[in-house]
Amino acid sequence: MVGSAKLASQEKKKNLGQRVKKYWGFYIMFLPVLAFVIVFHYLPMLGIRYAFTQYKLIKAPTFVGFAQFQKLFGMPNFWNAFKNTIELSVIKLLLTTFLSVVISLLLNEMISIKGKKLAQTIIYLPHFLSWVVTASVFQLILAPTSVGLVNTILIKLGVVNEGIYFLGKSEWWRFSYYLINIWHDTGWGTIIFMATLTGIDPGTYEAASIDGAGRWQKMWYITLPALANTIITVLILNLAKIMNLFESVFVLQNDAVMETSQVLQTYVYYQTFNSGAVPDYGYTTAIGLFRSVVGMALMLACNAASHKVRGRGIM
Repeated sequence: MVGSAKLASQEKKKNLGQRVKKYWGFYIMFLPVLAFVIVFHYLPMLGIRYAFTQYKLIKAPTFVGFAQFQKLFGMPNFWNAFKNTIELSVIKLLLTTFLSVVISLLLNEMISIKGKKLAQTIIYLPHFLSWVVTASVFQLILAPTSVGLVNTILIKLGVVNEGIYFLGKSEWWRFSYYLINIWHDTGWGTIIFMATLTGIDPGTYEAASIDGAGRWQKMWYITLPALANTIITVLILNLAKIMNLFESVFVLQNDAVMETSQVLQTYVYYQTFNSGAVPDYGYTTAIGLFRSVVGMALMLACNAASHKVRGRGIM
């Protein structure tokens, strides 16, 4: 038994050596990619050790064990940022995914090819604007002064008597944030679902038409089931990134709505650059490590749920 296992191992090494010798050019082309992954993805992981130290630039790191995590879990601002991160990310993900599916279904039902291409282009374009530009545009549109288009319309219609500061009031900030994210990201999400829809066999629709199925019945019994796996996969992949929320929040928040808009990434930013003291990189690294652990837990939980729902996961 041991001898056969040893022979099998030697055979694998021999086959690998033969493949490397035969396809050496492809392996050389792969080396820059491998170097990039190691340098920018794996080597930075060594910085995790600073989460267990007190590290300020004016002195060398001092090992403190789990003291940074004890400090972290005892900070009310941290838990508020954590709660906001989960709420903003999950609601934004559900809204954009739902609307991406709806828009994809509507585009799929369009008969005019030119009209469909024009609609797709208009819907996709916002995604290519940076968040800085997007924030600037919507700060003008939602401004509480006469410059703000939305407030001007609301005042003229008699809905409100004075302008509403949508991005400067806690009760309006989240509504505005979700609206802006829908405008910015929904079009990009439709690309994935439209690609799935184009893969559906047209003969299935023809057979359903022969059996007397209407447009809504074909959408309910053919189109949506075909999209189900893609929807679940998109949700699972995006759930792993919900702890990385930063740019879209950072460019839209201000001091007046900080309690509502503060998320973990912006919390780290302000602790590092706007705390008014020498930043403790051990503390902010501990926050980053905590985010990574939570993201991994969410990913594994979603993958387990996928196993139960679809009978297979994505990992």
